[in-house]
Amino acid sequence: MKQPSNSTERASEPREPKLDGRYIRYKLFLAPSGIHRWGVFAQQWIPPRQKVIEYTGQRISRRETKIRDARPLHYLFTLDNYWTIDGAVGGSGAEFINHSCNPNLRAWVFQGHILYMSSRWIEPGEELTVDYQFPRNVEKVICSCGEENCRGTINVKK
Repeated sequence: MKQPSNSTERASEPREPKLDGRYIRYKLFLAPSGIHRWGVFAQQWIPPRQKVIEYTGQRISRRETKIRDARPLHYLFTLDNYWTIDGAVGGSGAEFINHSCNPNLRAWVFQGHILYMSSRWIEPGEELTVDYQFPRNVEKVICSCGEENCRGTINVKK
């Protein structure tokens, strides 16, 4: 996982979308998404309960997370009570995996790593998705996954 070179290093704008093969187990590709901006898609069959990709990026403190969270577009994933991973800086491409209320991946935080694991068979051409599960107590974010069971928000409901 990339460590900050200094405490003032920050992502200014999202980088050109790309996948880093060092963190990917199956053949994937990036393409425009019907959910939001870019998406990551399977290029081959992916069986259930398999590591698909690791979410990587710059490890930042809670203080820095608050600063970056104020930006209109960001790729932040909470690792634990202190650390957040900013996928916009040194990300594997997992930061382009969109939210869905009926996801085909689940996030597994294990020994300081964020792994996206397949929750069922994923077919070639299918967009990879994960349930972001934003907390109830933060500003509501409208969901655009288009699933039949869409809850209308990326935030977790009671």
